[in-house]
Amino acid sequence: MKLLLIVLLVATGVGCGYSKPANMPTQPGTKPTIAQLTPASTAAGSMQFTLTVQGTNFNSNAVVNFNGAAMATTFDSATEVTAIIPASAVSTKATVPVTVTNPGTPPGLYGGGTAAATSAAMNFTIT
Repeated sequence: MKLLLIVLLVATGVGCGYSKPANMPTQPGTKPTIAQLTPASTAAGSMQFTLTVQGTNFNSNAVVNFNGAAMATTFDSATEVTAIIPASAVSTKATVPVTVTNPGTPPGLYGGGTAAATSAAMNFTIT
């Protein structure tokens, strides 16, 4: 009887204390927030310019999105990033959304990682 119990425990994996690791679900990413855009507007047809975005929770690989398009972004600190806005992005009058996205991190061997997180939009005016 004792031998049968040991065989059953080993066969089910209970006796050795090992089981296949569970895949961890992707965790939410850190959501950035935007407090201020500098400048807050520009004239239509302007030249390329640098947009400074101040806020909170910017990761070192954060990306500024201008009117839905990812811009070349430089990380200054967790509270400031800058982006190069090309002249083609401000060629006509409009109010465009600016957001910041913290890209996600890839999962490891057993899952995990973080999802990308994007701030609420702040409007930029092209006059």
